[in-house]
Amino acid sequence: MAIGQDLEQYFVDISTGCPYGLEQKSVYHQAMFTSLDDAAVGHFLENGYRRNGNCMYAMHCPSCSSCVPVRIRPESFRPNRNQRRVWKKNRDVTVGVAPLTMSGENLTLLDRFLQARFPDGKSTAESYYTGFFITSVTHCFEIRYRIGDQLLGVAIVDGSEQWMNAVYFFFDPDQGGRSPGTLNVLYLIDFCHNHGIDPLYLGYWIDDVPAMQYKAAFKPQEIFIEGSWQEISRS
Repeated sequence: MAIGQDLEQYFVDISTGCPYGLEQKSVYHQAMFTSLDDAAVGHFLENGYRRNGNCMYAMHCPSCSSCVPVRIRPESFRPNRNQRRVWKKNRDVTVGVAPLTMSGENLTLLDRFLQARFPDGKSTAESYYTGFFITSVTHCFEIRYRIGDQLLGVAIVDGSEQWMNAVYFFFDPDQGGRSPGTLNVLYLIDFCHNHGIDPLYLGYWIDDVPAMQYKAAFKPQEIFIEGSWQEISRS
């Protein structure tokens, strides 16, 4: 599959250091858009592309193919024992869908998350929202997880009636014992299942990056390799 020459003409290659901390040089194959309809965004996602702000991109790294797009078919997903345990453990969590909001509460939680994950302090919560999350390209919203009045986590999600795209998830670093990343994916799958949305795009699975490895546990899943989606089952 390919996006076609009518769209390909807008793309350029940008070289930079690996955003996931790997030693290889990264090459972003990317283009900026002011707006795209749901079908166009779905076409990009179907072809392994991701969204960053108003930019659609794919990784064209010359010596590395570690970034593997992953998607789930909600109707065929079957949770494993650990995932069922995480779901049960978080029965006290309430969930709400809301517009994308750069609120003080969200920014405080995201700053705490970034400081725990990236203590070098190169990125701020505000820069993530303005440079990565906020977009006019497609419909983007938040799914917020709470324990009582406490904000546990926030999922940034692009969505349409035909597909859902998980853009980013951040959570309270003191609540890691709840496995909030797993909880978020389980809820997104359940949301898609209940609303007839298929597929759910989970972004990249990168085996060499520990923070990305949990995505391999959601089965069955499809991965995008050499231009096509392949269903796999990892042990």
